[in-house]
Amino acid sequence: MARPQTAEPAQRLQLERQLWNAGKRRIAGVDEAGRGPLAGPVIAAAVVLPESWIAEGRVAPELAGLNDSKQLAPAVRERLYQQLVTHPEIRFAVAAAEADEIDRWNILQATHLAMRRALQALDPAPDHALVDGRPVPNLPVPATAVVGGDTRSYSIAAASVLAKVTRDRLMMELDRRYPGYGFAMHKGYPTPKHLEALARLGPSPVHRRSFAPVQAVQLRFWP
Repeated sequence: MARPQTAEPAQRLQLERQLWNAGKRRIAGVDEAGRGPLAGPVIAAAVVLPESWIAEGRVAPELAGLNDSKQLAPAVRERLYQQLVTHPEIRFAVAAAEADEIDRWNILQATHLAMRRALQALDPAPDHALVDGRPVPNLPVPATAVVGGDTRSYSIAAASVLAKVTRDRLMMELDRRYPGYGFAMHKGYPTPKHLEALARLGPSPVHRRSFAPVQAVQLRFWP
């Protein structure tokens, strides 16, 4: 299915403005990173942009490049991340579901768990959430699911950047802790080099044992 095209900047607070006009004042964008990798956690972020930005229909000029993190160069993601986490009026929270939780619940349920944790960590609690993708059950606040939301909403795009950069940094740390797999390079995704290292070294403690490529080799190392 074709991914929705990125909305024009003037339209990328439209969803937030509709909720703001309905009386919602703290609107959180929610997104995740890391559903597809074979190793490491899935990370979710929740971001509440300043109310004045929503009322005026614009973000600060230095954040106008906010977009789906996968469409941004790493250096741009890092710059936007720093601007987001240091802005005094932006509220955000980042949460994880670890590899063992992914194995216990499956990746979809673990992703939802990380999203719930991120929303629960926001203080004050948001009035409403805009969540990228399909509906997520049992969130702690009312929510609207937005397919392609990271290209349609600045709030969701901000969450996308925070989740992606947080996870990439964590995978670089895991690369130092578990050398040989190349986590810093591929971030746990099933690249040929990762699959070769997995077959040679066996799964690390942060590999997702329920994922098929890991299952295919783990019996040789974990009888």
